Amino acid sequence: MNQKQPADRLLQPHRRRPTRIGLVSGGLGAYWPQFPDLLPQLQDSVRYVTGRFQRLDAEVIDTGFISDAQEAAHAGEKLRVADCDLIVIFLTTYLTSSMVLPIAQRAKTPVLVIDLQPTEAMDHANFDTGKWLAYCGQCPVPEVANVFRRAGIDFRSVSGHLKQESAWERITAWVHAAGVRARLRNGRHGLMGHLYPGMLDVATDLTTVSTTFGSHVEVLEFDDLRERVNAVTEAEVAERLELARELFVVDGSVNDDDFAWGAKVSVGLDRLVQDFDLDSVAYYHRGLAGEQHERLGAGMILGSSILTARGIPMAGEFELRTSIAMLAAQAIGAGGSFTEIQALNFLDNVVEMGHDGPAHLAVSAQDPLLRGLGVYHGKRGWGVSVEFDVRHGPVTTFGLGQDPDGSYVFVTSEGAVVPGPLLQIGNTTSRVDFGGDPGLWVDQWSQTGIGHHWALCVGHRAADIKAAASLLGIEHRHVVLS
Repeated sequence: MNQKQPADRLLQPHRRRPTRIGLVSGGLGAYWPQFPDLLPQLQDSVRYVTGRFQRLDAEVIDTGFISDAQEAAHAGEKLRVADCDLIVIFLTTYLTSSMVLPIAQRAKTPVLVIDLQPTEAMDHANFDTGKWLAYCGQCPVPEVANVFRRAGIDFRSVSGHLKQESAWERITAWVHAAGVRARLRNGRHGLMGHLYPGMLDVATDLTTVSTTFGSHVEVLEFDDLRERVNAVTEAEVAERLELARELFVVDGSVNDDDFAWGAKVSVGLDRLVQDFDLDSVAYYHRGLAGEQHERLGAGMILGSSILTARGIPMAGEFELRTSIAMLAAQAIGAGGSFTEIQALNFLDNVVEMGHDGPAHLAVSAQDPLLRGLGVYHGKRGWGVSVEFDVRHGPVTTFGLGQDPDGSYVFVTSEGAVVPGPLLQIGNTTSRVDFGGDPGLWVDQWSQTGIGHHWALCVGHRAADIKAAASLLGIEHRHVVLS
C-alpha cells in the first residue's frame, strides 16, 4: 500500500508559542586587561554558540556577555522578565560563582550550564597563559555546582568542546526538554464528560495537574460539543469528508451515514478546541439507547485522530494524564498515540499494544484505515474507527505514573515496533519488542506507578523525557529488561 501525501490542511501544527531559551555568556573581567587577545577569542566562541541556538526551533533571548556580578544581576533581571523555559549559561573561561548565582535566583527558571572549550585539546608547546584561559571554562563547573546545591538550585551541565556534536546532542536534549516544560506550563487541557466507571487508575486530581505543571484544566460538558455540532453545515460536512478521504483508506465496511456523522462531529470538535483555546482533550460519555450524547461520543474517533495529528492530542476514557503525556511527546516531535496492552505473543516475544478510538495519524506505518464497526467493545454506540500500525522501528512508551503521595512521575521504556500479524478490528495495534520476555516487561512496567494507558512514541526518546522530568522537578522511571 502506498502512503498518501498528507493533506496540507492537516500539516498546520498547533503550538501556543515557541520554546524560549535565555542565553548568557561570561568570563572573569579581571582577565581582559591582562590578556588583550582573550576576550575577542571568547566572543568568537559565543557567536558560534549563539548561531547554534538560533538554528534550533526556539526563541533565543540573548543577554550578551557578562564580566562581573553587577552585569550578571542585570542579565538575571532581563531573563526574569522574559519568562524563559530554560536559561543556558555559557562558561567561556573561569568566572566566580557570584556571577551566575543571581541569574538563577532572579529568573526562577531551570538553568543549564555549558562549558565548551575551543578545540579537543590545547597546543601545549605553543600556548601561553592567555590562550590557556580560553580552555578553562570547566574550572568553575564544580564551584558553580557547589553553590547552586547550597542555594537549593538544581544543577545540570554539558561539558565538551565547541564543535563536538555529541555535546550538542546533549544540549539539544535539554532544549527539547524545555519545549516539554513550555508546552505543559502553558497548556490548556480540556476534560469532557465523566470518568469511565471503575477505572480508578484514570481518576485524576485537577489541582495536582495545575500545581505540578502549571497547566489549566478546562472542564467541559458534552453539551458544549453538541451545540457546536448542531451548527455544522452540510457544506462543511462535505469538505471534512473530502479531507478524510485524503487521509484515510476508507474500508468497505464504513456506512455512509456513520461516515458523515463522524465528519460532522469532527468539524464541531475543531470549533470546541478553538472556542476554548485547548491544547489537548480527554473525554468519555457512557450514553444510553442511542441518545444524542451517546452518538456524539461514538462519533468522535475521526475528528479526534485529525486533531491529534495536528498536535492537539485527544484521549478517550477520560484519560487526562495520558493526553498530557501525548502533548509532551508532541513537543519533542515524537508523536504519541493513545495506547494500552492488548495481548502478549510469547512466540515472537512482543507486546501487542494499541487502543480503540483516537490515533496519531502522523506516526502510522502506512495509510491509516477507517473501518466501520456495528458495536464498540466496552463502550456503547457504533460508527467509524481508525485502524493502523505505528511506524516500524524504535519506539518509546511514555506515560504519567502516580505515587502514594499523589506526586506524578514520568515513566518510559524503549523498544521497537516489528512487523507481523495484527488484528483487523478497527483498533490501533502495534507489535513492540522490548528485547526479552513480554510477560516480564509487563510485570516491571506495572511496578512503576503507570496507569493502564500511555503514549506510544516514535524513536528512542527516554533521554529527552528524563531531561524534561528534571526541568519539571518530577521523578523519571525507566524500564529496561535485564
